[in-house]
Amino acid sequence: MTQTAAPAGAEPAGAGASAGAAAASGSGAAVLDDFDSRPGGSMSLLRTIVGSSLRQLGGWMPASGAVSMLDALDIPASTARSTLTRLAARGVLVREPRDGVAGYALRREAVPMLERGDARIFQPTASADAAWCLVSFSIPERHRDRRHQLRRRLDWIGCGTVSDALWIGPERVADDVRDILADLRLTGEVTVFTGARPDADRPLAELAGRWWDLERVRMLHQRFLDRYAPAASAPPVGDREAFATWVGALDEWRVIPYLDPGLPETALPAGWPGRASRELFADIRERYADAAVAFARRVTGCGQPARTPAIPR
Repeated sequence: MTQTAAPAGAEPAGAGASAGAAAASGSGAAVLDDFDSRPGGSMSLLRTIVGSSLRQLGGWMPASGAVSMLDALDIPASTARSTLTRLAARGVLVREPRDGVAGYALRREAVPMLERGDARIFQPTASADAAWCLVSFSIPERHRDRRHQLRRRLDWIGCGTVSDALWIGPERVADDVRDILADLRLTGEVTVFTGARPDADRPLAELAGRWWDLERVRMLHQRFLDRYAPAASAPPVGDREAFATWVGALDEWRVIPYLDPGLPETALPAGWPGRASRELFADIRERYADAAVAFARRVTGCGQPARTPAIPR
């Protein structure tokens, strides 16, 4: 089992200082995803557009094209423009006019966040013999706000609570954990263990219901199934409608693989909807994603055709 201490760093001005703000100030800090953004809201939808389309457009888009993409999702132009400004302030985008056209480019510091998101959203769930990541901390009361932020963010990435100061997650979350610790500037107070294995004498099914809120995760899967099952068998649509369907589905789905720890089926309650939900997401991606990118290219005038890769089943 590997043990690493939290990275050293100066204490932030505020307990909940964001990585986006650090990146925007030019510090080069990692940019973290923002799960305070409500799925279906303008900020969450724009982040989803950035992740699903902007890189395929070459990393830059005219502001008018971004407004057109958000218009396809029923976001008014005034809201779209203010959301672009806010996402730039959070360090994901940077204003960059080209040939006299106002636009936004993807910040270099945001790319690792998007790549980790790709891996989390499109990868298979953990196998039964997967190793675990443990996060142990003892944070002084004077830093209780940072302690609260740490617990919230560990929950965001699918960690479960063994005790108030010991959290557990699949080993694949270790890099996300380290980025969170760097962002919160926790030094000498948090230890990350990787390569941990559960005690073979205690079945994971017995412990999972205590460590994770599985009912919350089940409801997220079921809601996705209920909302998007009709789209999997709907008649063909134009590229604007395909864009709205794909981005809307991705925006709702992308939170689920973070909150779902990817437990083996033997550790899950009977009738668990996770497999059906993942298969529906894969079907919707296969059906709508290419047309959605085609729409993004058409309204922005950017990018070259590139087929989206298949999701592993």
